[in-house]
Amino acid sequence: MKKGVVALLVILALVIIVSPGILGRLAEKSVDENLNWAAAESGDLVISSDNFDRGWFSSEGQHRVEIKEGNLQAMLQELGSPGDELPVLVINTHLDHGLIPVSSMSRENGSLAPGLGSAISTLSVEFSDGKTIEIPGKVYSNVALGGELESSYELEAGSRSDGRTTAAWGTSTVEVTTNPSSGDVKFAGDIHGVSFADGSDSLEVNRLTFSGSQASTKFGFATGDVKMQIDGVSALTNGVQAGGLKRMSVDGHTSLDNGRVNGRTTLEAEMSALPQFGEVSVAGDISVEGADAEVLGELIKKMEALGPNPDQTQAFAAVEGDLKRLLASGLELRFDQLDVTLPMGTVTTALKIEVLEKDASTFDWTSLLLATEASATISVPEALVDMALQMNPQANAVVGMGFLQKNGDVYEVSAEYKKALLTINGQPMPIPLGAF
Repeated sequence: MKKGVVALLVILALVIIVSPGILGRLAEKSVDENLNWAAAESGDLVISSDNFDRGWFSSEGQHRVEIKEGNLQAMLQELGSPGDELPVLVINTHLDHGLIPVSSMSRENGSLAPGLGSAISTLSVEFSDGKTIEIPGKVYSNVALGGELESSYELEAGSRSDGRTTAAWGTSTVEVTTNPSSGDVKFAGDIHGVSFADGSDSLEVNRLTFSGSQASTKFGFATGDVKMQIDGVSALTNGVQAGGLKRMSVDGHTSLDNGRVNGRTTLEAEMSALPQFGEVSVAGDISVEGADAEVLGELIKKMEALGPNPDQTQAFAAVEGDLKRLLASGLELRFDQLDVTLPMGTVTTALKIEVLEKDASTFDWTSLLLATEASATISVPEALVDMALQMNPQANAVVGMGFLQKNGDVYEVSAEYKKALLTINGQPMPIPLGAF
């Protein structure tokens, strides 16, 4: 019995004393793998490792994240001055390693949870002139035995001023788990308020929460779930309200089924009241089913390669072939709900478009009209139609021809399309294919 206890203590001592040195290199490698995987996924980042000083129980290191040539770089330079060098994100990390990272207990948020290591990182932004600005908050990370990296960015409430400009934020947390082997990502965040003010101009977000998970696919894009909710956004320009949002929630899901992509997104939004107009709200339920995953992946790659501001004619020519292939493979688009509520009532829309599968080698835009079947129902409040008729009396022809039919206090439209024949409220309207 005593020998067993002694043996157990010896093994425990070896785990605590010997494993940190052995696992230090593995932990460092795992952190690099996760960062490099993130850079490869974005396609716009370059991550380099500097000054990594590896000790037996802990290590210190620095990573520099730069935005290389690409869509993200072009977009950010447009916000500033074209040609200016973009700042670099600097990540300084203290890593405690070992199956049981005992050394981490001497710092905040230390943990004895088994793994390759436990880390704490601070962030800063370095400009081309050498000036550095520290980013508030810290990142706490744990490297699992399988190389999975769990990171939590924690930010305490605070504020910062620089001349006329003031920024303030509430207590916030963002959690991300990445696995470079599988490409899977999980994330969640809760941001309790962010505001920016520059003189009489300001922007304020009361609260933002989000969560989701993404799994990479062999087609070059990820599938999974994303949820987001914003509680209150307000903007002032020269002291005058320039827009606002009372609440918005988005819930999206995409999946693969035998090489076909299915997706659904629900949306609810309530806008703040605008002068001389009032409040507006939107509710939507949109689905796509049966899109060819391989063709969609190729189409996404070509669209990304076009850059941020492509010539529209050249861009369409570059993707037209893949777009035809995608449509020829068949898919279905549905707006099960698209409601817009205005002070004078709610406009409701339901729409379904189905493109039947056709031979891609002979598919053209004319055959698209023959391969498409669609239906739609629309309801418009009487008060909104009356306002439109007052603003444009010529719109009376739409009512007179029966395209808008009154039903109580609303006007309704029921439309169907099949084989180049459009029917609106029972009235057939053949579409001449020769025009296309």
